[in-house]
Amino acid sequence: MQIVVNTRLLLKDKLEGIGWFSYQTLKRITKNHPDVHFVFLFDRDYHEEFVFSDNVTPMVLGPQARHPVLYYIWFQFSVKNLLKKMKPDLFLSPDGFLSLGAGCKQLPVIHDINFFHHPKDLKRLTSRYYNYFFPRFAKEATRIATVSEFSRQEIAKHYHIPDHKIDVVYNGINSFFKPVDDSTKKSTREKYSSGKNYFVNVGSLHPRKNICNLIRAFALFKKESQSEMKLVLAGPEFWGMSEIENALRESGVKDDVVLTGRLANDELCKVLGSAMALTFIPYYEGFGIPLVEAMEAEIPIITSNLSSLPEVAGNAALKVNPYDLNEIKNAMLRIYNNAAVRADLVQKGRLQKQNFSWDRSAQLLWESMVKAMKA
Repeated sequence: MQIVVNTRLLLKDKLEGIGWFSYQTLKRITKNHPDVHFVFLFDRDYHEEFVFSDNVTPMVLGPQARHPVLYYIWFQFSVKNLLKKMKPDLFLSPDGFLSLGAGCKQLPVIHDINFFHHPKDLKRLTSRYYNYFFPRFAKEATRIATVSEFSRQEIAKHYHIPDHKIDVVYNGINSFFKPVDDSTKKSTREKYSSGKNYFVNVGSLHPRKNICNLIRAFALFKKESQSEMKLVLAGPEFWGMSEIENALRESGVKDDVVLTGRLANDELCKVLGSAMALTFIPYYEGFGIPLVEAMEAEIPIITSNLSSLPEVAGNAALKVNPYDLNEIKNAMLRIYNNAAVRADLVQKGRLQKQNFSWDRSAQLLWESMVKAMKA
């Protein structure tokens, strides 16, 4: 049996949400199925740590696919020609992109369709590419995997795919997240927030993460609480930073907002675990990995009441309307003022996180792959 896998998002020290999904599931699947030959397709030089076992053969295909025109060339020419030549039992694509007309069974993992609802959150050409091709990918797919029941329903509804062809494969929790001790909290706060306690948002500063409203709500919180709290934005900058910069200038709390940029895993663990709470309020998410990371770090959560986030958070978070600044502000005040609320949310998080593990994710993805190959 031979399975070809799109692994272009396995990038050394640059794993984001889909990259982590790829890494954690493929690492387990390849080791758990030594009788299967996996061909990993990279679009640039790869790191050896991503060749997980002896049954993995890495291949580099050009060009580097980091732009819609290059997406098209890579998937519709480079990958497609390879698939037609190799005739694998399955092409697995953890980022959802397929090679139309490749003549083999294909399983995309479509994490969400945010671009369908919020096309302006992406650069114009990227948005047009996604909205043109993803409905076609969904139609061509033998089966589809996705990361939440919410996303399953979205794909079924908007792309007119039968429910029974879509499998839910939840994300897991990376093992480097854990509670931190008081000494680590103290040193981390001294390093990032002038020794003050803080709320934290984890993830790239992408328009859909609702960073501007988070800043505005934090300004209202600061005005009402008269506290020394900071807001730490822990993640790499994305396009659209001008809007965030404008929100910072207009907020009056620019000096209390800390942008860390991309952090190494061990450093991100410290920054998350040292926070008073995670404030993660995007208006659309297919899953929302920072929620389960905060549960593992044992800190309280404020999150949105939209998309997949209530499904993932369960009752382990204060849920707010991400468009309502007063709701967000009031949740911050409740966390800040009430130690009992914080303790209750942490305890509920310990229970909720048991629903998510990478071992389970890998097993569910493998089951979806088997169904696709048998279709």
